[in-house]
Amino acid sequence: MEYGHVPGVAKPISRLVQGTVMLREDLIDENFALLDAIFEAGCTTYDTAHGYGGGQCERVLGRWIKERKIRNDVVILSKGAHHNRDRQRVTPYDISADLHDSLARMGVDFIDLYLLHRDDPSVPVGPIVEILNEHHRAGKIGAFGGSNWSPARIAEANAYAAEHDLIPFAASSPNFSMAVQVDEPWPNCLTISGPQAADDRAWYAEQKMPLFVWSSLAGGFLTGRFRRDNLAQFAGTGDEMIVRCYCTEENFGRVDRAETLGREKGLTLPQVALAYVLSHPDLDVFALVGCRTGDEFSENVYASQVNLSAEELAFIDGG
Repeated sequence: MEYGHVPGVAKPISRLVQGTVMLREDLIDENFALLDAIFEAGCTTYDTAHGYGGGQCERVLGRWIKERKIRNDVVILSKGAHHNRDRQRVTPYDISADLHDSLARMGVDFIDLYLLHRDDPSVPVGPIVEILNEHHRAGKIGAFGGSNWSPARIAEANAYAAEHDLIPFAASSPNFSMAVQVDEPWPNCLTISGPQAADDRAWYAEQKMPLFVWSSLAGGFLTGRFRRDNLAQFAGTGDEMIVRCYCTEENFGRVDRAETLGREKGLTLPQVALAYVLSHPDLDVFALVGCRTGDEFSENVYASQVNLSAEELAFIDGG
């Protein structure tokens, strides 16, 4: 396992960050076995959110950390201030409420890295930066940043922080994969994939801002299940989303080239897809993964150690 760092987080952060959406309170033994295997494989960092599983995911993660007595050994990445069907919730009140819920659910007094799950560009950044700094001063969060925040809004927030002698956003969490989104999978999602996002990637490279990228497998498109000739068989919200967002000829071409490269290197398509996002030398990337078995995580660890060359990245992109 390789590790990196985020300003404001003292512990090493594993390049693979295990997600928690699969955790359930009625599957404690199975969930603990999964988390144990992933921890033993070198994972120090776990991604969760106020909205995941109606709170179950944070509760199970916190219980595992407490029972294993490993709070000093792990980095908790949690998120709050997600929109709901009634309103945009990126306000000081909602940030504070979600943060305190998350702390209580996990049974901790501190979250190492706290991200705002969405943005609301119609509201000023000042009160948002102020409340995050207030919680940092109170010792409730370490570093903080935005998930699905645009570089322009992060730059605006950090300019406000600099002007008022406050701590800036330290990290960002956009989508990034070798498959290019043609539609957003959920409302208010931002991606830095594809040629149209080259300027955003260049900004992150210039700022040297750590990126916690989600859905490197494009929601499952890059598992190999989806083919040009079988799309009519997919039903259900998740599969229909993948067909809508990713199943284009352009992306199938990327799959073809990635599979060719994988055969040469002895890698599966998902492994090539993970290596792709981690092999951009100008970007400081941590990949959020949602492994459901210890073996799957170990396969990802192997892929994370594969460094694709600039020529190989360009080949996958069709350049």
